[in-house]
Amino acid sequence: MDLVPALEEPPNRTLDQPLKSVLGPATAKVMAEHLGLHSVGDLLHHYPRRYEERGQLTHLADLPMDEHVTVVAQVADARLHSFASAKAPRGKGQRLEVTITDGSGRLQLVFFGNGVHKPHKELLPGTRAMFAGKVSVFNRRLQLAHPAYALLHGADDDAEETVETWAGALIPIYPATAKLESWKIGKAMQTVLPSAQDAVDPLPGSLREGRGLVSLPEALLKIHRPHTKADIADARARLKWDEAFVLQVALARRRHADALLPAVPRRPAPDGVLTAFDERLPFTLTEGQRKVSKEIFDDLATEHPMHRLLQGEVGSGKTMVALRAMLAVVDAGGQAAMLAPTEVLAQQHHRSIVEMMGELAEGGMLGGADDATKVVLLTGSMGAAGRRQALLDLVTGEAGIVIGTHALIEDKVQFHDLGLVVVDEQHRFGVEQRDALRGKGKQPPHLLVMTATPIPRTVAMTVFGDLETSVLDQLPAGRSPIASHVVPAADKPHFLARAWERVREEVAGGHQAYVVCPRIGDEDDEPKNPKNSKKEGAAKPPEDEAEKRPPLAVLDVAAQLAAGPLRGLKVEVLHGRMPPDDKDAVMRRFAAGETGVLVATTVIEVGVNVPNATAMVIMDADRFGVSQLHQLRGRVGRGSAPGLCLLVTEMPEASPARQRLNAVAATLDGFELSRIDLEQRREGDVLGQAQSGARSSLRVLAVIEDEEIIAEAREEAAAVVAADPGLDRLPGLRTALDALVDDEREQYLEKG
Repeated sequence: MDLVPALEEPPNRTLDQPLKSVLGPATAKVMAEHLGLHSVGDLLHHYPRRYEERGQLTHLADLPMDEHVTVVAQVADARLHSFASAKAPRGKGQRLEVTITDGSGRLQLVFFGNGVHKPHKELLPGTRAMFAGKVSVFNRRLQLAHPAYALLHGADDDAEETVETWAGALIPIYPATAKLESWKIGKAMQTVLPSAQDAVDPLPGSLREGRGLVSLPEALLKIHRPHTKADIADARARLKWDEAFVLQVALARRRHADALLPAVPRRPAPDGVLTAFDERLPFTLTEGQRKVSKEIFDDLATEHPMHRLLQGEVGSGKTMVALRAMLAVVDAGGQAAMLAPTEVLAQQHHRSIVEMMGELAEGGMLGGADDATKVVLLTGSMGAAGRRQALLDLVTGEAGIVIGTHALIEDKVQFHDLGLVVVDEQHRFGVEQRDALRGKGKQPPHLLVMTATPIPRTVAMTVFGDLETSVLDQLPAGRSPIASHVVPAADKPHFLARAWERVREEVAGGHQAYVVCPRIGDEDDEPKNPKNSKKEGAAKPPEDEAEKRPPLAVLDVAAQLAAGPLRGLKVEVLHGRMPPDDKDAVMRRFAAGETGVLVATTVIEVGVNVPNATAMVIMDADRFGVSQLHQLRGRVGRGSAPGLCLLVTEMPEASPARQRLNAVAATLDGFELSRIDLEQRREGDVLGQAQSGARSSLRVLAVIEDEEIIAEAREEAAAVVAADPGLDRLPGLRTALDALVDDEREQYLEKG
């Protein structure tokens, strides 16, 4: 039953009210700084992580180390000890040790000094309370030092009433911080909860009724003050729909706006450069490549801009499909631009495309074919003369294809007739960067976005919902399988020695190897905290806090290998802070087979194609994410010889990091790995809002588990936007959308 009638007016201002005017400046400051909550509406959407039942205790036996926890338990024992210390030399120092139990385990609480008096009076055997603090180990026993606590029953009625006002039968446990415990958030929630009545419902009434969902005010009341588990289920079902639907409406509106834009249809000439290119290919395209190419060519032939996401397994031939699309546009009199996230990748794409095209890439040059075009490279660090020539070739139309980095987006870059933009590794670019390049066409150019990170269907619908999706899941003929193994360097040092022997064997057999490290090694000027560094080489911090050593570095490892286990082999280094000409020279020598072993950072993660490289050793593999490891591994096994990938780690066997590495070693299926990766990360990272301090717009929706809701919300959103593109009849939805889009606009990705 709705608690409030449907409102047709914009919302009451109470939800926009700053928290400091409601809760006081001190509490509001902590909420803003530590939880990102600024208004009454923000706090109402800070949902409980879980609920405790007063009759059912949490399991002390399962407490995680070094985490802030909230437990409900009973005091079994309390002892006050006096001791001598520097501050109290006459034995006047006091320590209160309280043992609590929940039937599954026992936990010790410790209070010192002046902090013992209150708990000594209140925490008597038999007392039940909620305790919050950070779990640590002392004398091999788990303990909470100076935990905050709140009594759950006492002799008087007030305590019982407090519990009722907090919780009813279920106690909400909120995502909290050391500065603000869960129950203090609960008390603040009690203050703002009446404002839930003013929440304007973003869902159209027909949708809500058709799906049997409760109103938004009712959902907010039920999620924060449930009386039964059914209340929680009702609230979550409703709030999941809000998140899925508002997000899908934002994407549907973007699709709708794009579909109204005019574009020049680009149909390839029957006997043009594309036909000549296909005739000189030394292999036949896979069935998948032909199917995806047809989807792209059909889109290019329409009078509205193509917006297509091409996702494919590592090595599935995406570049070939993209190149054929670019040649089709050149045939139709237009130009194509490919945007790559790094200079190394831009140079690699340029080199491989020119090689694939041969004399077809020598337009205007002696020896070039009649229907040839010019393929130019444009990066930020090019010399002035080369850059000037590239810009001239673009503005005159001499160059049909340009491959470049962010330098393509600069104002000085102008095209004669830009017909297609190809964005490689989309996750490294924001929508704004994508749109800035598209803005260089006389009419909006067609857009093809590529990613080699396989994306589960629901994430594709959620993150790239403004794009149609094509999937390449078939490897070209001649690709070899890759064997992957975890090398536990700490447990079994002889395994690491054997890894270097295997590298020597591969090189002796005429092949080459990569060694990948998480860090460059010249970072004296860099932030020491890997979490705060977005620079190349800053991989994931270790999960085990005991693992304090810095990540292994390219420069150190290369020197050790050249002087030790790989002595006598030609070892070179490659990383992002090398001068561009040096990077290019290193890659050319490696591609030509002159270098046996390349020690590199993740700069080789995408697009680097050296078919003769058969082995890869990834040092400190636990410091990389699952998808990144899969990407790196895809650099080997690209020729006819089988590939070998060795994941070196010092993490113990039972650690989550080792389980993650075992998962990577166990399958070559990128879509399966992307699911594992997603399950281990915050949804916000997936949605591209992983900047510090930014909260994901998803709080209850889980993109893997809630596939059905997302798919249905996408359909509903498309219908709503088709009927009412301006959302004039749905002011509540428009308000929710403004909040989401403002948030998104600030947070486009900067992972380049």
